[in-house]
Formats: sequence, C-alpha cells, structure tokens
Amino acid sequence: MNQVSVELVAPDISRWATGNTGTPFVWRFESGQPGPEVMVQALTHGNEICGAIAMDWLLSRNFRPQKGQLTLAFGNVAAFARWDPNRPAQNRYVDEDFNRIWADQVLFSDKDSVERARGRELLPFVEAADFLLDIHSMHEPCVPMMVCGTGGKGAAKAMAMSEALGIPRYLMFDVGHPAGLRMIERGGFSNPESPKVALLIECGQHWESAAAVIAKEVLLRFLRQTGTLASASVEPYLNPTLSFPERTVIEVTDVVVAKSLDFRFAADYRGLEVIPKKGDPIAFNGDEVVRAPYDQTVLVMPAIAKQWEVGTTMVRLGRFA
Repeated sequence: MNQVSVELVAPDISRWATGNTGTPFVWRFESGQPGPEVMVQALTHGNEICGAIAMDWLLSRNFRPQKGQLTLAFGNVAAFARWDPNRPAQNRYVDEDFNRIWADQVLFSDKDSVERARGRELLPFVEAADFLLDIHSMHEPCVPMMVCGTGGKGAAKAMAMSEALGIPRYLMFDVGHPAGLRMIERGGFSNPESPKVALLIECGQHWESAAAVIAKEVLLRFLRQTGTLASASVEPYLNPTLSFPERTVIEVTDVVVAKSLDFRFAADYRGLEVIPKKGDPIAFNGDEVVRAPYDQTVLVMPAIAKQWEVGTTMVRLGRFA
C-alpha cells in the first residue's frame, strides 16, 4: 500500500516527563471533592500520536477536576521516543505490543520487556480507575470507532457510556485478542457486575489531522460525562457537528490470526467492507483460505501494514448488531 501522508506533528512531551506521582509521564490531580477515579492514557502505541496531541493540549491548559481524581498517563513513552516522521510505522512498540500485556501471568512472568516494565509502573493507576479512556488510532484510513471490550464481559456498560458521549458513530465489541489481554479488559472493566467502565477510542488513521480532532473531542466529552470536568469549562472547546444521533454497533465474532508470514487479503480492504455471502474468500493464511462465516460479514480493522508477525491479529470479522 502507499504510505499515508503524515499530517500531524508529534508534540514535545518532555515537559511532562517528571509527572507528579513518582511515575514518569503520569500526572494526577485531586479535586478535594468526592467523585470517581478517572484515568486517560495516550500513547499505548508509540506511533499513535493523536492521543499525545490531545493530552498535551489538556495539560497545557491547566484543566482541573471539579470532583474526584483525574490521572493522565503517557503510556509507551519509550516507543514514542523513537518516532520518526520519515518512518512513521516503525515505532509502534519496542519489544512487544503494550496492549497485550495486561494479564497477571504476562506482567509478572519471568520474561521481561520494556512494555511489561512500563505496564507494572502504570498498573496501580489502572487498577484504581473507575473510568478509563484509552486513546488509539489505526494504520489504515478508516472512520473512528469505539472499542467497547468483550461481549458478555463489560461491553454492555461500555456501549451505554459510548452512547452517552454521542461520538463516534461506530461502536464495536468483540471476543478479545488471542495474543493477550488489553488494558480495557483488566479487572473490573470486564466484569459486568462491576461499575468500572473502560473505553478504547480508535480515532482514525494514525497521522491524519482529523485523528487529533477526534482524540480531543472524545477526551473532553469523556471527562464531561464522568463529571470530572464541568460542562461550562468543556463546552467552549467542543464541536457539535461531530455528534451522531444514532450509533451503529458491530458485533465481532471471529478474530483471524496470522498463522504464516504468507498472509494476504483477497482484495484491497481498508475496513468496514461487507462481504455479501457466507463462504466468500477474505484472505489467504498460508495454505488456508479465510472465508466469510456468514452473509453480510463486516471486516473490522484489517492489518494491511507489513508490521506483523505470526500470531498477529490480521482482521476481525463481525456483523451489524
């Protein structure tokens, strides 16, 4: 595929390096009033710079919670430090995907990595959070999408919160990742009986200017919805044209994982294509043909980029719910 133009300029986040929590690049603000523990993370992946732009903007304007506590964390800062706009796909992570390490058996295993060490640093903040927003973007040009976790394990409460935000149009819940547990699935976030809620926003293509607009909009609406920031302080910065009166929900039922380095798609997919008939070919996974599991199969976030390996999730298959 052709490289998407890099329209965004990565912010200099070095001024936020010391934090105020004893953990680098983590800032926490207390209102002194009762309220929820709210956390926002940017830079789960080092080349997803729209979240860093939104977080840098928020911190620089000295917003403070009106109730509860607010934690703002820059995640995989080691990967972000390797950002090169001339090679923008090369710094997603250092050793492994930072969003697949959140199970205890991974975080506390004998194997170590840059990402696992950083995960252990952030773990106390993640576990304390009542509400969590994880800001992401996508390699391929695609409309923004809210990932609401795993069906039957917290997706319903995440979708309810997403509906209240009014953005984006597309909400997705899935069956998890075979390669590991995501931050939004840890602990109470994936327990339907827990009041804890976690959202993962995919803001659009990594380096398109529109992704930064979505990141800022969702961040502000999330902080307003949780009651962390007063409506009066947020609304001057909101864009009402980004609201959607109705949401489209996609239920992901299957995850296609690369079994071979010889993986290729049957067509030039970008995401949200609908495969008309059950059995139609979607991809070739080594010697295996990946076929549509049912009529009107929706393709979600196909991994067209070449930065993948055996075990990587290549595409999710779903249907409109």
